[in-house]
Amino acid sequence: MAADKKYHSDGPSAADRALERFTELMIEKIQSFQGDWKKPWFMPGAAIPPQNLSGRHYNGGNSLMLMLQAEKMGYDIPVWGTFDRITNLNYIKDKNGNVFQARDKNGNKLPMVAVNKGEKSFPVFLTTFTVVNPQTKERIPYDDYRNLSKEEQAKYKVYPKLQVFNVFNVAGQTNIAETRPELYEKLKQLAAGQIVHQGDLKSDPAIDRMIDDNLFFCPINQVKGDKAYYSPARDEIVIPTREQFIDGEAFATNTLHECAHATGAASRLNRTMGHAFGSEEYAKEELTAELSAALIASQHGLTKHVKNDSAAYLKSWLGSLQQGPDFLKTVLSEVKRCTGMINQRLDAIQLELDKGEKADFSLFRPGVSPQEGAQLAVASKQVEEDDSQVHHRSR
Repeated sequence: MAADKKYHSDGPSAADRALERFTELMIEKIQSFQGDWKKPWFMPGAAIPPQNLSGRHYNGGNSLMLMLQAEKMGYDIPVWGTFDRITNLNYIKDKNGNVFQARDKNGNKLPMVAVNKGEKSFPVFLTTFTVVNPQTKERIPYDDYRNLSKEEQAKYKVYPKLQVFNVFNVAGQTNIAETRPELYEKLKQLAAGQIVHQGDLKSDPAIDRMIDDNLFFCPINQVKGDKAYYSPARDEIVIPTREQFIDGEAFATNTLHECAHATGAASRLNRTMGHAFGSEEYAKEELTAELSAALIASQHGLTKHVKNDSAAYLKSWLGSLQQGPDFLKTVLSEVKRCTGMINQRLDAIQLELDKGEKADFSLFRPGVSPQEGAQLAVASKQVEEDDSQVHHRSR
């Protein structure tokens, strides 16, 4: 890491420390590619989307980093929790709000769940929102604010705050296997039930349909040849034909890389495109696309290997990362936005697939705006998406 780090006068903040840890983890991962070009971004045991004890999946950078940490530490069950959430497994609350130590069916007190001595937590980020009416100083919950009309929302100011929470791997860093064996077995099923697609020319139904039927935000043209790229000028993706890849998994993940680039168009997420090779901006865009494709792949049971020509990018990736955490902070922010947009489209496509013969894919056409795409997903699900969570089809 760079020696000239700049902090507030009282030293690095919790967010600064978390970003430094993320950066060191990413540097270790990228350095490991230099000796094994066939290595995937996430090894099979760690390539399972992480979630908390309530079953809610982590999103964006949190998901990426928890998977990298799981791989590094050898954790094979992707469930994480804060110290308080884990120790709260020891208690139950009755209908009157009274708290008691948990008991078994015979009325005996259950042994206490605890984080193992000496275990170190891992940081995750959560953005919380304070909503205030500047005139009346009234504060309302963010969920209530989101349910207001646009006219009512205009009366309030929303103040986001990035917070850091420290989590432990529930199976790997606690005594839960001994104290709650039934719960431990349920957690193990998350890993055992992971779908892995390999060996043929199909990958994931929603991903395959998006590519083959041209249901992405811009055209995806399969052209026999050896080039895969996104053209900002024409706003189109060119990818070799499916049969030219070793299997459907490789075809899908390489296409997802180009889809990630395409989200940066001015009409979508508006990332600046067309940087010179070797520049920090070029490295940032390539790493954003690689990590986004790897994260989406893991969420759909696919393995994302390092892009074949990424050897040329490694030096610039490492050089930029070693300058300090700001580079990775920007990348992770863009990964969250990018994966959110692509997963939203895949969610809506899957919901149509679930309708069988009644499916109507005419709703999805190249050139549809992100706003229209969001309306499609919301209309299909009939539920309100949570801004802080990237949703994808549960597996």
